[in-house]
Amino acid sequence: MAKETKITIETDSLLILRGRNSLRTWCPACTAESEMIALESVGVISNLDRPALEAWLNSGDLHRSLAADGSSLICLNSLLARVQNKKVS
Repeated sequence: MAKETKITIETDSLLILRGRNSLRTWCPACTAESEMIALESVGVISNLDRPALEAWLNSGDLHRSLAADGSSLICLNSLLARVQNKKVS
């Protein structure tokens, strides 16, 4: 009698395109220069809904910084790490 094995593979992906909305600036949490995007732009590059984004911000998984105009910036390194379920210092 032949034995049957079923293998299921799940994958997630995140595509980040550099554009006019990103800027390279200091991330205090990474203690390094990083690409940052405006908080409002996160939905453009991710299918992340607003409640999930707020949860990630409140948990400290996403690094947040303030721009000169007072708007919130999100570190793309931390966003990518969170999507891949990794910790970033």
